[in-house]
Amino acid sequence: MLDKKIQIKEGITFHKIETNKFKTNLFATFLTLPLNRETVTKNALLTAVLRRGTKNLNSQEEISKYLEEMYGASFDCGIEKTGDYHTIKFYLELLNNQYLPESEKENLSEKGLNLLLDIVFNPYVEEGSFKKEYVEQEKENLKQIIQGKIDNKANYAYERCIEEMYKNEPYGLYKYGYIEDLENINEKDLYDYYKEIINICKVDIFASGEKIDELQEKIENNDNIKKLNDRIFETKEDNKKEKVLEPKTITDSMDVTQGKLVIGLDILQNDENVSYIAMLYNTILGVGANAKLFQNVREKAGLAYTCGSNYIKRKNNIMIRAGIEIENYEKALEITNEQLEDMKQGNFNEEDIEAAKNLIYEIINNIEEEQDTEISYYFGQELANKHTTVQEYKKKIEETTKEQVVELANNISLNTIYFLKN
Repeated sequence: MLDKKIQIKEGITFHKIETNKFKTNLFATFLTLPLNRETVTKNALLTAVLRRGTKNLNSQEEISKYLEEMYGASFDCGIEKTGDYHTIKFYLELLNNQYLPESEKENLSEKGLNLLLDIVFNPYVEEGSFKKEYVEQEKENLKQIIQGKIDNKANYAYERCIEEMYKNEPYGLYKYGYIEDLENINEKDLYDYYKEIINICKVDIFASGEKIDELQEKIENNDNIKKLNDRIFETKEDNKKEKVLEPKTITDSMDVTQGKLVIGLDILQNDENVSYIAMLYNTILGVGANAKLFQNVREKAGLAYTCGSNYIKRKNNIMIRAGIEIENYEKALEITNEQLEDMKQGNFNEEDIEAAKNLIYEIINNIEEEQDTEISYYFGQELANKHTTVQEYKKKIEETTKEQVVELANNISLNTIYFLKN
């Protein structure tokens, strides 16, 4: 399925993904802003407050009742950090027409879409502010989320490594923000901030399902959309990196029984196909049971409970993660470095490449198997200002060669080693 884009207004885009593969239609509205320290906590709090009520449905209870009346439609929201951007996401899913009584076929999608746009653009307000009770409750909920990041030690170590790699840069920020900032936000401040950003943020409205074409006119004539301004929002990211001459080594101590090792690598290469080559490199290095890290650090040396890597496309990084016995730190680091050197020397064969490509093909094939995954894929394309279809993506992976992977391996440098121990 293709993402067909229509500009509703400058900076406001409607994305149509026409498909009959699912029993549901999925609508999504994304608000994107630059990621920065002054607003990261407000964005996270705003996401939670907006879901609490609209001008027409003043509470979550009323929204839930209305969703239930729409044959059990469901609503969800969240916040994501994508490169140097912060995106507030809202989703509404409902049955598509063929599963509805004849009397509902014409208007259920429109009702669902209108509700979603109401939640985002027509929030419940009391005397020029968000409702104080809602804001205070969501501040407490957000505080618990931020405090709770320490509970999952593997994720905590990963976030800490990112924080150190990108110290004083947008990508180093925690997507849910900071407790110390919550204290200074009240219902009036948050509503004033909302009014400010709603006319400058990038707006993307997605619809996936059947008879999506019919919704374009509905969106263009929606009162909430009509009142929005045009806006200019250009997404760009500079991923050009210089080799770090002195990699950072950071050690934190905590009450843990298992050490968490995270190694951040910079990809210094920056040509247009680097993401496809990096995907293949990363898969051979650290994805799945056949990967070099899994086979050598975990299986042969028995040094890790878990070991693998992931590729951060938006920042051109590879992140290696391992759960190890604390006393195995030096040895695990040594064998990990051997795998990186192996990649530089081209010590992997065509079978490794084929197995890695097949693994990537599985991931690519699954993009169109879930509506939210497909929407996320095309939104990533939108932010990157690239428009590669799923089929083109697969072809790019097919065309990637061992020589390209080796060249990339020799353009990777160590940035940060983070270790969480007791």
